[in-house]
Amino acid sequence: MASESTVLVVGGGLAGLAAASALGQAGYSVTLLESRPRLGGRASSFVDATTESPIDNCQHVSMGCCTNFDHFCETLRIAHLIHTQRELWFIGPQGERSRFAAAPLPAPLHLLPALLRLRHFSFGQKLKLLRGLTTLIKSPAAAQDEQSMAEWLPAHGQTAELIDHFWQVVLVSALSESLDRIGIASARKVFADGFVGNRSGWEVRIPAVPLDRLYGDELTEWFTRLGVTVRLKTGVAAIELQGERAVGVRLRDETLIEADRIVLAVPQDRVTPLFPAAIGGRAEFQAATALETAPISSVHLWFDRAVLDLPHAVLVGRLSQWVFYRGEVPIPGEEGDDASWHYYQVVISASHELSGRPQAEVIDQIAKELSSLTPQAEGATLQHGRLVTEHKAVLSMVPGVDKLRPRPATSIEGLYLAGDWTATGWPSTMEGAVRSGYLAAEQILADSGKPMRLVRDELPVSLLSKFLFNL
Repeated sequence: MASESTVLVVGGGLAGLAAASALGQAGYSVTLLESRPRLGGRASSFVDATTESPIDNCQHVSMGCCTNFDHFCETLRIAHLIHTQRELWFIGPQGERSRFAAAPLPAPLHLLPALLRLRHFSFGQKLKLLRGLTTLIKSPAAAQDEQSMAEWLPAHGQTAELIDHFWQVVLVSALSESLDRIGIASARKVFADGFVGNRSGWEVRIPAVPLDRLYGDELTEWFTRLGVTVRLKTGVAAIELQGERAVGVRLRDETLIEADRIVLAVPQDRVTPLFPAAIGGRAEFQAATALETAPISSVHLWFDRAVLDLPHAVLVGRLSQWVFYRGEVPIPGEEGDDASWHYYQVVISASHELSGRPQAEVIDQIAKELSSLTPQAEGATLQHGRLVTEHKAVLSMVPGVDKLRPRPATSIEGLYLAGDWTATGWPSTMEGAVRSGYLAAEQILADSGKPMRLVRDELPVSLLSKFLFNL
């Protein structure tokens, strides 16, 4: 190991956790600093005062194509807390149910029967949809990323109904932005990696426990066994510099912690305040301030009975986008086998339109939408509802955004950047966050004279997909 062996990782979100785990395994003396009292960053939970039950700030979902997130979870021994779903349900605008699952065919044909079974589209619409998907995936314009999907789709034969009831449903859920703020390069990646390249790329991974449990005590104990020091409730006020070199961090209580190298794994809007104006004003750091973000909202609902006979469903043509059944929870202060409420979480990505709307109004609309899905919901009573919004949930994948995303290495010696907003080759997702942590660790290893590849390969592309789409 090189003499420069101490590393500070600032930020305990997925990017920081990935960097700390990789560097700890590579033999570095790593200290992870997190200002909050828990790990996980935006992937967090809290206890709802009315129901006394833990709720996530938002349902987090991964996919089979997210190879680095999968590797991260396996390495940190939390993969058993995440369940793979190989069957999805779409509920159309008129209540039409469509089962979505892979057929025993090679990619890209494995999902063709599922697309053709979408009951809320006519056969003619499905043919137009397939032509649009094929054109997008084969499009050379995607590499330029100069056009939004709102512009691209009508120009390539996609009707308003297809746009509203397929493209918007899939892309807004995957990228958490509206179509006018999604570049064609990001959209293409969703379909190429998630639906076309490999049979398992589309599979959905859902945590089976609250996020605070997923990134809780077991994770901290794993880092302790690895030899990584985790310091919670430790806020960083500034990066300590000596000329053009980072030598440590200054905590909010004025304590100085020195280190040979620093990984700054914080949200993009928190980067420049950590530097003097002359440093923070440099192009590489100013680019971070130019990056835009999008909100994600979740509506938590507790009913006196079950309102849906499915574990989760994609809802088409509604304010609700995706509903997850989180099980029965005890009624506070009551006992008995029947003393429980049924808990649902509804996700609304790119929830710009909710800004300024009263919380009670949004909850009422979502509750009515859920109550209309099945006959069994008739007469169900909403016992409690709560709206939670993460205002800066993800990086907006607007056209050309990748040109602004910085790489891990900076002009400051010993300082590295990580986060889902950095240049990872992926959209702003959990996969992107983990990749960024691995990329920062790779750069440190390379700069230490110990080059090592940490980023996992993407899923292998089937021969048929290579032939049909030049993937």
